Amino acid sequence: MQTPPEHVYPAHWEADVVLRDGGTARIRPITPDDAERLVSFYEQVSDESKYYRFFAPYPRLSDRDVHRFTHHDYVDRVGLAATVGGEFIATVRYDRIDGRGMPASGTADEAEVAFLVQDAHQGRGVASALLEHIAAVARERSIRRFAAEVLPANTKMIKVFTDAGYTQKRSFEDGIVRLEFDLEPTDASLAVQRARERLAEARSVQRLLAPRSLAVVGTGREPGGLGRTVLRNVLAGGFTGRTYAVNTAFPAEPSVLEPEGVPAHRSVLTIEDPVDLAVVAVPAEHVPAVVADCGEHGVQGLVVLSAGYAESGPEGRERQRELVRQARTYGMRVIGPNALGLINTADGVRLNASLSPELPAAGRVGLFSQSGAIGIALLSGLHRRAAGLVGISTFVSAGNRADVSGNDFLQYWHDDPDTDVALMYLESIGNPRKFARLARRTAARKPLVVVKGARHGSAAPAGHTVPTTRIPDATVSGLLRQAGVIRVDTVTELADAGLLLASQPLPAGPRVAILGNSESLALLTYDACLTDGLRPLMPRDLTTAAAPADFRTALTEALADRACDAVVVTAIPWVGDTSAADLAEALRDAVAAAPAAKPVAVVHLEIPGLAEALAAPPAPAPAPTPAPGDGPPPAPPAVRIPAYPAAERAVRALAEAVRYAQWRKQAADPGRVPEYDDIDEAGAAADIDVLLTAHRATRAVTLSAADTQRLLARYGIAVLPALPAPDPDSAVRAAERLGYPVALKPTAPHLRHRADLGGVRLDLGGEAELRRSYTELTELLGRPEEIRLVVQSMAPRGVDTVVRATIDPAAGAVLSFGLAGAPSLLLGDTAHRLVPATDRDAAELIRSVRTAPLLFGWRGSAPVDTPALEELLLRVSRLVDDHPEVVGADLEPVIVAQHGVHVLGASLRIAPPPARTDLGPRSLPPY
Repeated sequence: MQTPPEHVYPAHWEADVVLRDGGTARIRPITPDDAERLVSFYEQVSDESKYYRFFAPYPRLSDRDVHRFTHHDYVDRVGLAATVGGEFIATVRYDRIDGRGMPASGTADEAEVAFLVQDAHQGRGVASALLEHIAAVARERSIRRFAAEVLPANTKMIKVFTDAGYTQKRSFEDGIVRLEFDLEPTDASLAVQRARERLAEARSVQRLLAPRSLAVVGTGREPGGLGRTVLRNVLAGGFTGRTYAVNTAFPAEPSVLEPEGVPAHRSVLTIEDPVDLAVVAVPAEHVPAVVADCGEHGVQGLVVLSAGYAESGPEGRERQRELVRQARTYGMRVIGPNALGLINTADGVRLNASLSPELPAAGRVGLFSQSGAIGIALLSGLHRRAAGLVGISTFVSAGNRADVSGNDFLQYWHDDPDTDVALMYLESIGNPRKFARLARRTAARKPLVVVKGARHGSAAPAGHTVPTTRIPDATVSGLLRQAGVIRVDTVTELADAGLLLASQPLPAGPRVAILGNSESLALLTYDACLTDGLRPLMPRDLTTAAAPADFRTALTEALADRACDAVVVTAIPWVGDTSAADLAEALRDAVAAAPAAKPVAVVHLEIPGLAEALAAPPAPAPAPTPAPGDGPPPAPPAVRIPAYPAAERAVRALAEAVRYAQWRKQAADPGRVPEYDDIDEAGAAADIDVLLTAHRATRAVTLSAADTQRLLARYGIAVLPALPAPDPDSAVRAAERLGYPVALKPTAPHLRHRADLGGVRLDLGGEAELRRSYTELTELLGRPEEIRLVVQSMAPRGVDTVVRATIDPAAGAVLSFGLAGAPSLLLGDTAHRLVPATDRDAAELIRSVRTAPLLFGWRGSAPVDTPALEELLLRVSRLVDDHPEVVGADLEPVIVAQHGVHVLGASLRIAPPPARTDLGPRSLPPY
């Protein structure tokens, strides 16, 4: 590691963090210019806190103290400050020490660390965040261990250290507690860090969704306009908190805006009471002044509806960065800009701070959309289709999502008792690695359905200032499914799946009963089930003469059948005076009486009012008179059934529920990453260091065949020997060395894996046959020096496959598998899993490609050795996980025989290890 020159300001240490209460703070290195800030900060610290820091009364800092605490070399002496509004709220510093506890430099790997937190900000998790960041700085400066001396009465600071999850040693001497702890991240420290991140980010969203007071900044003096529209929506929705209208054109004296009857102010600063949330609807050029007023007044969060930011070009992109920087300076989080607002239907809040004209019905579905238009359309569509069936718990249209993102809402929904299903429309994923981690944790508790727009574009949509990812969309889809995400392709499918998951129990398996009064519609449903991987039972045709009672009887029998996991009811218009309400009541009665909870969906063609009747709860029956002293009996849960206008839509939603339910079962036992005794991790690390040094690598380099084979051998992966054959005589000598029979093939990059060119000769049993093949290939493909022929030992017959590992800076390492040739190259039949892969991941990986039957004895062929293939996948996974310097691995072809696997070709790429942002301290995305 190269150490920068002394006193060079390390700007990369700057970071914004979310604190325990949901507010934000800026962490940055302390500089000589901070002298006045430090003195002001110290004056606001209580005498008790000063005593705990210096072990003696210390009322003020001397000039010498100020100089020492503001002048650092950023190597042996480092100080960090947490700031809000540009002022210090906490500090931390370390000083490198030797084994005797004296100041040191150079090779000493221990440092003494000390904190001071302003009393008004204690309990917000500031010290914990600072500890994570100062530990990361220390590791960067080759410090491996911290020591801290704390008075026994300073229990808060002792708890900061002991709760951090690091490996610790504790001692007590001369009335002082001495703590020593290693700084290498552990599973425990990462778990603590991520738990704190989850609670803090969830709390920051909760503050936005449940404000006690709200100001609409930019409320027009006349009806209409963005701000006035939002204000009226807030009031019409019945917001339970205080509401204010703000416009610089209002009268200087506080007044009342009519006809709304809302207090009107020229500035947020003139509002006497606290304001928790500000909805900003002013032109972009006026937003900075509004943000400054909100920050000075103590506003906790902003919803910026204003446009003219990153979506408008480079100038707007810079304006967006400045918006986030300014808001975070004051500890505020931002939804937007270019947002359409947020909604919370909880009875204690009833907030509609959006452009949706009405507050949706309260329910159990959370909705996040990066597109305002798609978000409003989803709200409208769900209201139209699902009135009475499902409702919305929370909704946000994040716009450019410069700050608050889908990851933040995943943190919130994970523990939100009012949300059972989460629906997300995404156009970009700024941090795929974190998204997959959060999605997996959320999906283990409740369904998460995602539709991703811009699937075939490599760049993020206008306004989305996020890192780009090189991973193809098919790979992203596979990784989302590994995390338990229900990935759908259209907004219609998003709503379809959401309706079923929010109103029906999860199916226990893929067996589907089909019943109805139309044989043709039932057959369409049967075909759709087969297409989507379900196992339909033979449809039961009730005939067109079926009455509601016939439907009730058939559905009751299907739900009682242990061979059935779900039911699809099909219905077409009937002749007679039977109403949609009669059929709906019959179906609900059957579901209510079922001995076990199973999902039911209805497919109907042109039956007006049926969907609404199925969604609406039945009229309550008169309650029996309770016995004296007893309370009223609990009301039975209302039975609601989703209805779909096409069989394919209902079945696809049901199939997604089946796959999700299966994932939930498997997630309880995710498998393990196996250990192999023959892996030489240390030897591989030494080889990689030598190779990087030899190549003077600053970018990825492809290793030679010999280096590749040596490195793979460290992980128990053997590559079938191949010897160069620059001329026929060399080919003969190579064959004699390897032993006949042999294969002769070209290795030039433009000819690799091109079996269609007829450029490979197999089972060559002698010298004459080898020389003849050599002549044929050079005449067919080109001169020997162009095609680079090699002689290789023959492998047993089997199935040709390909194993790859690729590393994306945003998503991490991805393990891929497919059958070699046309299946993977032409059809894209490749499966993917995140590294490190478990034994369960490896087993699922080889079974999830469409051509997997070829591995298991298709059409009477002998099954191949899939356990050996799974072990190979796990060894490759271990290699790239243990050594982040390995940024690419390509094993092709890998022949899977009846006994064993044989790697015929392999290449590895190495590079200096990329930064692992998921292992660093908590921080918000940079702006």
